[in-house]
Order: sequence, then structure tokens, then C-alpha cells
Amino acid sequence: MPEQTPRPTVEADPAAPRPTLESVAERAGVSRATASRVVNGGAGVREALREKVQRAVEELGYLPNLAARTLVTRRNHAVAVVVAEPGSRLFSDPFFAQHLRGIGRELSAADNQMVLMMVEDQYDYERVGRYLAGGHVDGALLFSLHQPDPLPQMARKVGLPFVVGGRPGWPGAESDRQLVYVDSDNRGGARLAVGHLRSLGRGTIATITGPLDQTSALDRLDGYRDVLPDGDPALVAEGDFTPDGGGRAMAELLARRPDLDAVFAASDAMASGALRVLREAGRRVPEDVAVVGFDDVESIAAWTEPPLTTVRQDIEEMGRLMARLLLRRLDVTGPDRVPATGLRSGGPTSVITPTRLVRRASA
Repeated sequence: MPEQTPRPTVEADPAAPRPTLESVAERAGVSRATASRVVNGGAGVREALREKVQRAVEELGYLPNLAARTLVTRRNHAVAVVVAEPGSRLFSDPFFAQHLRGIGRELSAADNQMVLMMVEDQYDYERVGRYLAGGHVDGALLFSLHQPDPLPQMARKVGLPFVVGGRPGWPGAESDRQLVYVDSDNRGGARLAVGHLRSLGRGTIATITGPLDQTSALDRLDGYRDVLPDGDPALVAEGDFTPDGGGRAMAELLARRPDLDAVFAASDAMASGALRVLREAGRRVPEDVAVVGFDDVESIAAWTEPPLTTVRQDIEEMGRLMARLLLRRLDVTGPDRVPATGLRSGGPTSVITPTRLVRRASA
């Protein structure tokens, strides 16, 4: 087979004037208006003409003027992702890495930029509010909210479309037909975890909750209580979704109820801290104390000693779903690809992802 001759490439002259939309139109043999519609993603252009314009853009190395594009489309092609957590936690907890990966991939596929914002303390709300009101982004994804949190009301006040990560817990949310959120089956997953521990014959089952100003922590505590409605309050200790918080809560539980023989930790990070404290206390896992976590975070559960039995939620997919739902509200994704399970008449649109138990060596 004869060797193909590569197409010649023309290197851009740094001193040459920047290609304009007019030069693209001239190269493609179309009007400026047609070239503009193609470059800005508009409809109503025949496929043959669209291909000519795209070829001209590539050949000339044309880069759209984003400011002008925004004026034409009235969109910034940017989405704010606001995480109500300090940077120290955001960048150390692999849960957030998986969540942001899902969001980032979905936004990139729709040619949108992700603008990441964090709330370290109360002073940051004013800064974030100014940015959201400034017309820099087309919408917002809000997650890891603590109650009460002003972020949803701030976005709503400036007319910015938004999607919430996690079941909303503020007053009136359950009847808000404009509200959209994505969550996992936290309560059902907790029931799976505690039911599994009971099936192993464990009789004194403790739990380490997340911060109880977050609905995910409340729902997982409710799932624990569904299985153990008459449980001893001394077997419940509050953590903060971090390894250190899990360790402190585990030490509290051992001091209160040294006879405990199982622990359900409401996150893998807290379970890892609990395992460390149990090991230091001379308790064997799972022989003396069985441990189950929640999340199935890829960089924690399989690497603890022993590997952690946990409840899996699809963290990356939840991020993807949040982004998809927002893009659908902005009308930029075409056909609806979101299964709106949990949609209720008169209430918010909710997408609830399933959970399942992943058995490893800790229980």
C-alpha cells in the first residue's frame, strides 16, 4: 500500500492579524450571519454549509470572541459549582474528587466551564453571592449544604437556575415544585448496613453519624433507627465525615459502651478513623467488632486494614446527574437523559440513585 502524503500544515505567523469571522465566512463562501450561527452553536444551518464553516474555522485557526459570543447567545458557557465546605476538606476528601469528576466530565461534554467556589466561613457567602449575581455563570450546582444555608435562596433571588446535591432540608422544600436535587438512597443504604450487621449475629450495634445539620447524615441515622428502633442512645455518636472525627466518635463509643460488637460509620472516611482507634484499643476487626462504612470511596474502602465492608453509592454518577439536570434547565443538552425517579406531584424533582452493600473483610 503506497505511503500517504500528509496534508501540509501552515504554521500561524505571530505577526499576522488574528482571523476574523468575516474571513471565516469568505473562506467558506457563506454570509457572515451563517458563519456566526455555526460558530455560536445556532440552529437553522444546512449540514453542508455547517461543514464548510467548520473546515474554514480549522484551516484559519479562528478563535471565537467569547465576549461577543456571550452577547449573541446570552450564555457564558460556565457553571458555578459551590461547595459549602472549607478547602482543607474539599481537597483532602476523595468523596469530593469523585463528585467533581462527574460534574466536570458532563460539563466538558457540553462545552461548559466549571467555576469551583468554596465556602470557608460566613464571610464567603457575600463574596459568592456577588459572583452569582454578576452574570458570570449560567447556573449553579450547590452541594454539601449545611442547614440553614442561604445559598439556594441567594441563587433564586438573582434568578440563577440551580440544582442541589443532597435532599434539601429547609422549611418548604418538600412542596417546592421549582426545586431540583440529586441524592442517593441514604436511608435505605443505612438499613442495608445495619441489617447486615444483625445478620452476622451482632447484638450491640453502634453508629457514628455525620454532622446532623446535613440531611445525608440525618437520613443515615434514620436508617439505623429503622432497624434498631429501641437502640440505646449511648450507641450513637456524632462525627463530621472525616477520619479524625470518626476516630473521636469511636473513642467516645468505647468509653460509653465497651461491650459494643459492631459499628456502622456513616462514611468510609469516618470508618477508617474508627478502625485506627479500635486497633489502638486492642479490638480485633471483625472478630471483636464488625465495622461497616458508607460511600465505597475507591481510595479508602479497599485499602483499609482490614478492607472495609461498605454501602456503595455512585458518587461520580451523582455529579453527572446534577450537571445534566442543570444543563437541561438551560436547554443545552437536547433529549432528556435523566431518569427522574422520585418525581412527585406538587413537590421537587428528585433523582435518587440506588445503594448496595459491598462485602469485604471488616464485617
